[in-house]
Amino acid sequence: MPDVRTHEPDDHDNAYAGLLVNDAHWAFGTDFEDPLAGVDTTVPDGVDPATLATYCLMLGDDALVLSQRLAEWCSNAPDLEEDIALSNIALDLLGQARLLLARAAAADGSQVPTLPDSSPVPDEDRLAFFRDAPQFRNVRLAEVPGGDFAQTVVRILLFSSWRLALLDRLNQSRDAVLAAVAAKAVKELTYHRDFAGRWFLTLARGTDESRRRLVAGLDALWPFWTELFETHDVERAAARSGVGVDPADVAADVEAVLDQVLAASGVERPAQPPHAADHGRDGRTGRDGEHTEALTALLAEMQVVARAHPGGQW
Repeated sequence: MPDVRTHEPDDHDNAYAGLLVNDAHWAFGTDFEDPLAGVDTTVPDGVDPATLATYCLMLGDDALVLSQRLAEWCSNAPDLEEDIALSNIALDLLGQARLLLARAAAADGSQVPTLPDSSPVPDEDRLAFFRDAPQFRNVRLAEVPGGDFAQTVVRILLFSSWRLALLDRLNQSRDAVLAAVAAKAVKELTYHRDFAGRWFLTLARGTDESRRRLVAGLDALWPFWTELFETHDVERAAARSGVGVDPADVAADVEAVLDQVLAASGVERPAQPPHAADHGRDGRTGRDGEHTEALTALLAEMQVVARAHPGGQW
């Protein structure tokens, strides 16, 4: 891989080269360079900053929360190769989350949690560690408990197929940061989807037990499937202004990919209706801050150190 500090790429790569500086240093603390240093963060003409920021939070929270779920597999996967693969997928999503949360903060600083003036915590960390569950905008597929390895494979397949289709179109965003993030993330998500697709086929054609677990995992996650394509008002506004993508517009493409995987593996779609996941009050979903109890527990574990030491330096 070329060194992004010396590489001379095209326009898209130039933007992302700035984003990649110190990309490995995603952690609560200080002494890390601004992840958007050298990148034009001007909000495009005609775009509402609050809408852009909330849209970035939605995409960033999706990646952040699923990254935490996948990190739970570290040292617990079936073998070392899969342990490393799942950890790398988690790190890819964590890197996407950092950039998207930083973009949200740059677009609309009013959405960043307020800490004491002496606190050195950067904006993206404030968004990650100092919001409560109702302030998170991730889809609920990302937050539910991990289950066994087969269910994790199903979740990665569903999530990455959907996110890949979204970010492939987000390449054309009028926002320079979103376009640059999407350009890099498409390559990562292609690997995520292929990893999950291969394992889905392997488990489906393996033993009776591996197939049973795979089908059970699909049944467990299926209620959250159509939420991925339900367009929130913020997503609709972002798409109309040319900075975002309406998830309903990618539904047909994603369904076609899923159909191919199911056909190749001989697995049928679950009999239960995909809308079986209870919506919250007035039809609210994850995009509205309506979550399962699992997110509260996940955030409590993820945020405990940062909240205990808001003035800490690491």
